[in-house]
Amino acid sequence: MRLAHFLSIPGVLLGTIFFALSLTPSLIPRDAVMQGIVSGISFSAGYGIGVLLVWLWRFLELPVPREGARRVIGWVTAVACVLLALAFLWQATGWQNSVRSLMGLEDVDSGRPVTITLAALAIFLVILLLARLFRRIMRFMSRHLERIIPRRVSLMLGLVLAFALFWAAVNDVLINTGLRVTDSIYQKLDARIAPDMPAPENPDSTGGANSLVRWQDMGHQGRQYLALRPTQADIREVAGRALEPIRVYVGLNAAETPEARAKLALDEFIRVGGFERSVVILITPTGTGWVDPGAINSVEFLHRGDIASVAMQYSYLPSPIALMTEDAYGRESAEALFQAIYGHWRSLPRDSRPRLYLFGLSLGALNSDRSFDFYDIIDDPFHGALWTGPPFRTDTWRAVTANRDPGSPAWLPEFGDGAVVRFGNHFGGYDRGSAPWGDFRLAFLQHSSDPIVFFTPDALWSKPAWMNKPRGPEVSPDLQWYPIVTMFHLAADMHAGIAPMGFGHSYAPADYVRAWLALTEPEGWGEADLDRLREKLKGYNKR
Repeated sequence: MRLAHFLSIPGVLLGTIFFALSLTPSLIPRDAVMQGIVSGISFSAGYGIGVLLVWLWRFLELPVPREGARRVIGWVTAVACVLLALAFLWQATGWQNSVRSLMGLEDVDSGRPVTITLAALAIFLVILLLARLFRRIMRFMSRHLERIIPRRVSLMLGLVLAFALFWAAVNDVLINTGLRVTDSIYQKLDARIAPDMPAPENPDSTGGANSLVRWQDMGHQGRQYLALRPTQADIREVAGRALEPIRVYVGLNAAETPEARAKLALDEFIRVGGFERSVVILITPTGTGWVDPGAINSVEFLHRGDIASVAMQYSYLPSPIALMTEDAYGRESAEALFQAIYGHWRSLPRDSRPRLYLFGLSLGALNSDRSFDFYDIIDDPFHGALWTGPPFRTDTWRAVTANRDPGSPAWLPEFGDGAVVRFGNHFGGYDRGSAPWGDFRLAFLQHSSDPIVFFTPDALWSKPAWMNKPRGPEVSPDLQWYPIVTMFHLAADMHAGIAPMGFGHSYAPADYVRAWLALTEPEGWGEADLDRLREKLKGYNKR
């Protein structure tokens, strides 16, 4: 069988098993091309393991089948692999629709298997060609080294040199070039001033004529954050009475260092009267500098505009890239802003200063959690924090989830009877806890289908706790854990998911209303008022 001379039979068998398992559902719906990419990577991983096992078998000089037996095994394997792949491809559309139906999405068509197969085949061939190029380079180097050193040493040294060459090509050429291009693109986007976002007409507003922060130095996300706020009239329409909410944003270009930007943010916040409001929100943005409008609009409505918020940009790159390239800088910036705002806040008289809360979404939640040390605030704590969609690396989230109260699920934990930390989502949760929620409160808003929260590297070899029963109501019952494959699933979900608002890593304004209502307890909101607010916020979310 000629195929056996070109491909490894055990590799094809394991690759097909991995391919089949990759077609089972994950947390987030995905289109056919992305499913094909995941399936192609999964097939390649299984194939690589099979090749490695064959090499190990031969290295140990264990017996191998004769030529005739190998030919029969090859045909049987080929037939079995085709049948297995077809069986799972036949069910793939139904599995995908089991996820989509839970999120209110329309079913996908039945033409997906062809697209998936072609995309997976293309990915596998690219990886296979790269692997064979690597092997050729390794053998070339080893043969030349054999002339001066023993054969086994030359093989090891050839492997090391080939790896170093490939690493240099990938890291120095592909990754660094890609990062430079990405940086250039997002730098230009950050500097762009949209024609429908002129500087504020009120000279005393942040970005206005009297502001300490120039409009052009705020970055695209900062200008958007300031320009699209609810007005006093908007809030009055829903809540009956209102003030104009105060927002301050300091862009990355406003000053050279995090400390200088934090000092500028504090001075501007004092100038506009931020500490004279009843509630202050200290925001840590995402990597691009984005502040989720649903998060801040909702709390501004709930407190009828008697609220001020302050944010400071630390990057203009998407969160995954910012986390990879500017992790320490994001933490340093969050710490600088916290120290500036909290330091001034704690100097104010306790009986008249505003309530102080922290907020962060995604990478913002991670850096907000890192911005302070509990030992530094224990004698004079701020009032609380709302951390939404916290990445799995978030220290407080990891500690609380790992030490949750017995019997509570990992996707909606209870901790310490709810006295300090509570979790919630659009199905509720903040009222869970036998103890009263104290004066210092930490709230986590997380969907059970959010891969940013529930990705974990050890899914490579062990079943994550959130997959145990009872599961989150938006997680497909057909989702199963498989070694290696599940980690590829979750990694793809993090970067290529298409979950609608209110699922996955997309948090709806209604989710925030429920979270802020429980955390900050604004007065005078009945169910009818909250229904009007949710409808109003839907319109804001489309702006």
